[in-house]
Amino acid sequence: MHLGAHRTASTCFQHYLQENSAKLGAQGIAVWGPWRTRDGLLTGVMPVGGVMRSAKVQLQRARGRIALAQHRAQNNGMRQLIVSDENMIGAPRRNLRDSKLYAGAGERMARYSEAFDNKVSRVVLSIRSQDSYWSSVLAFSVGRGHRLPDTDALDRLVTSNRHWRDVIRDLYCALPNAEILVMPYEQFGGRPEEKLSCLAGLASPPMTSAREWINRSPSVSQLRQILHDRGEDPAALPKEDGRWHPFDHAQTMALKESYADDLFWLRAGADGMATLIEETGADKMGITPQQPQTIRGQNPNGIENRRMA
Repeated sequence: MHLGAHRTASTCFQHYLQENSAKLGAQGIAVWGPWRTRDGLLTGVMPVGGVMRSAKVQLQRARGRIALAQHRAQNNGMRQLIVSDENMIGAPRRNLRDSKLYAGAGERMARYSEAFDNKVSRVVLSIRSQDSYWSSVLAFSVGRGHRLPDTDALDRLVTSNRHWRDVIRDLYCALPNAEILVMPYEQFGGRPEEKLSCLAGLASPPMTSAREWINRSPSVSQLRQILHDRGEDPAALPKEDGRWHPFDHAQTMALKESYADDLFWLRAGADGMATLIEETGADKMGITPQQPQTIRGQNPNGIENRRMA
C-alpha cells in the first residue's frame, strides 16, 4: 500500500503507475490507484452514513468485493498488488479542521487492513516538513474556495502535539503484518520510480512519465487572482510571487524543529516500528540502520508490549 500522504507528490506517483500499468502487468504487478479505489471498490470500508446496512455489514461486503477483485487479478497472472490512495489515511480538510496530522489514521487503517484480510505486507508513507506541508494544504484549500487562515488557525497548526511519528505509530498498530517504509518528500517527491522500487522490489523500474509534475498547489499570483474573482481582498497575500508561506519566521522554525524531531526518531530506529529510506547518492537509496532492538512486540527487557489500536 502507498498511503500518501497528501501534498507529497502522491498524484504524480499515481499518474506514473497508471502510465506504466501495462509494463507492470507484464511483470505480474497489478495496480489499483484512485481510478479503481474510488470507483466503488472500497465503498463501505469506512462506514457510509444514511444507508440501511450497519458499519459491520458494509465492511463485510467491501471485504468480499475486494477479495473477488484480487482473485480475478490472480487468475490473470498477477502475483503482486499495489494499492495507492492517500485518502485511506484521511483527508486534508479534516487535518485543517482538527489542526492535526491524520488524527483518525489508526482507526481508518485498521478497517482497511481487515478489508484486505490483514494481508498488507508493505506500506510506504511519504512525509514532508510540516511548514511546507501545511503551507501546501492551506494554499490548496484556499484555491478550492476556503477562506484565508487567521492568526489563531495558524497558531493551532504550529502548537499541535501530533507529529509524523504519531501517525507512524498508528499505522504500526493498525497494520500488524506490514513493513512500514518512510520516504521523505524532500528527497523522493519527484522520483516516483524510487517509490515503486521500494513497494515492489523492482531493481529497474520504468521511467515513463517519471518526471511529470501534477496537482501542484497554486502560487501566490494564482491565489491573488482567485481571491479577486471571489470578491475578496488580494492584498491579504504577500506581494512576492512563488509558493505561499503563511507562517511567520518563528512559526516556520517551530514547524521545522518538529520535523527534525520526527526524522531524528526515525533515524534512531523508530522503536522498531518503521524504516526510514534516505538518499545516499545520485542514483542510490539507503536504509537508515535501526537500533539493535527491532523485534516487534518486545522491549529491551524482554517484556511484551501489547499493540493497541
